[in-house]
Amino acid sequence: MPRPRSLTPEDLAAAALAVIDRAGLADLSMRAVAQELGMGTMSLYRYVPDKTGLEALVVDHVLSTVDTRPPAADWPDQVTALVHRVRDAIAAHPNAVPLTMTHRHRSPALLRWSEAVLEVLAQAGFRGERRVVALRALLGYLIGAVQLEHLGPLSGPGTAAMAAQSEFPLLAETATAGLGVPDGFRRGLDVVLRGLDGS
Repeated sequence: MPRPRSLTPEDLAAAALAVIDRAGLADLSMRAVAQELGMGTMSLYRYVPDKTGLEALVVDHVLSTVDTRPPAADWPDQVTALVHRVRDAIAAHPNAVPLTMTHRHRSPALLRWSEAVLEVLAQAGFRGERRVVALRALLGYLIGAVQLEHLGPLSGPGTAAMAAQSEFPLLAETATAGLGVPDGFRRGLDVVLRGLDGS
């Protein structure tokens, strides 16, 4: 008789996320997670087929904290709240950002979030192609902004380096102005939402 399972997917995801938070994504392995759980590496395969499956559990674990209930507000503010919640959940575990991009389509939590956004858009009158474009624009902005913030931020040393160069004057001028601009995530999202409102 096979031994009964004693771990839940949440247990596995939490252990894997602990490894990622502590040591970085490069150190995530079946062996490292097994050690985190105090078990043999081969025993871990009773719960998850491979590292890819483990990564998908991590993404859903990170995004499972996202509240998908829109606030009582007009549709742009509802969408803004929903988008910020995903961004905040991902930001709590910056080492896992690449996984959230790779496995987002495997995450029931993110699918629930997408459904919530689509419900807001549908109630606001978005139909057919217009709703498709709206969801893609929101996802594109969210994914791109999160990656820039954590994997290649436009602020900080990169902006300073662009401001100091002289070959591209408009870029240098814009980067210089950008040195004093706080987080632009909300302002960029506002631009996207205004575009959608007029579409």
